[in-house]
Amino acid sequence: MTRIFKHGKPLARNGTPAAHTMVNMRGWSFPIGRFLGVDVRIHTFFLLLLGLSISYASMTGATGVRGFALWLLLLLAVFVREIARALGAAWFGLELRSVLLLPIGGLMSYATPEATELAATPAMQKRMAVIGPIVNIGFGLLLAAIAMTFSPEVNLYERPWLSPLHLLRASVWMNLLLGGVNLLPAAPLDGGRVFRGEFAKTKGGMKNSRAATGLGQVIAIGLMVAGFLIPNIWLIMMGGFVLIGAHMEDQGLLLQTDVDAVRMRDVMLTQFSMLSASDTLEDALQRSVHTLQDVFPVVRGANLVGAVSRQSIVDALHTDGNGYVQGVMTRSFQTAQPDDSLVKTLRRIMAGQGAQMVPVLEGDRIVGIITPQNLAHSMGLLNQRRKMRPQE
Repeated sequence: MTRIFKHGKPLARNGTPAAHTMVNMRGWSFPIGRFLGVDVRIHTFFLLLLGLSISYASMTGATGVRGFALWLLLLLAVFVREIARALGAAWFGLELRSVLLLPIGGLMSYATPEATELAATPAMQKRMAVIGPIVNIGFGLLLAAIAMTFSPEVNLYERPWLSPLHLLRASVWMNLLLGGVNLLPAAPLDGGRVFRGEFAKTKGGMKNSRAATGLGQVIAIGLMVAGFLIPNIWLIMMGGFVLIGAHMEDQGLLLQTDVDAVRMRDVMLTQFSMLSASDTLEDALQRSVHTLQDVFPVVRGANLVGAVSRQSIVDALHTDGNGYVQGVMTRSFQTAQPDDSLVKTLRRIMAGQGAQMVPVLEGDRIVGIITPQNLAHSMGLLNQRRKMRPQE
């Protein structure tokens, strides 16, 4: 059971690094509602596309209203895709927390650490990756069938495919293009996520993973060039969005590859003090004077039974007078093993509510602890040590 404690009290989720990431993402998006418990946000890129759609309409002799309608068709295609992916996530048991809508698709965050870990597996990535393209292509073909049945005079093959002057034809090709582009092995598209996972699994190593991401950048440039040659402003914009996304994936990949290699034993504090559940609060406070620890593992004999912070000891002494550590300690905590991945452990903990201290166990023996203070210090030193190593 996971809890996050600060001075013996729950710490709000907005104190976690994951929350800071969400804050950064929210700065480039705005909410449009909450549906079935899932927060839905839309990226500000859509506002740029709205302006471009209206400008494109005026260039082709159409009204601004038709440009707005063309933009709504893109939004509809993305909505159809993400609704299908959300249903797929529910079918596979992935509980969603939020969805961020992007012009080339969407990004999902999950409500539980188990769902986050399951969604990151190659098998689940493959399943989720095929949903969006299949639904967009299927929806486009359905619209094409409707158009040929009720408006046979509309030539679906006439160019430009995406024109505000022919919204029915544009709706067909909007979905077909969105589905087709997402099948390309370019990060952060659906096909790119699958390809990167398979590439890294078979080749291994950061350089090969970067090569897989680099392929996404090449494909993005190819889309832009194709858009200039056809010409098709939408292909140019899709290529631009893929290029931006590929660059962001590349930066995220470097950070993830570096940090994913860190194990708990690499950063855990191995010289630490423990308290006994039968210690008095006055004795515990006296012992805490001689250490820089803010939080202490509490043991009964050789067994770990809880954790207590220095501040909670002081507060209890002021409020109730002297007592025993077992009366103020928290019994709700989560442990790790020395060879556990630091990233996966932090994700697992912070997806719940976090923790002020994580005991690291080898069997039943405590061999180390992780606290926010020592983690920041250890990661800084680890980074400096890596920089001083010869480049491999």
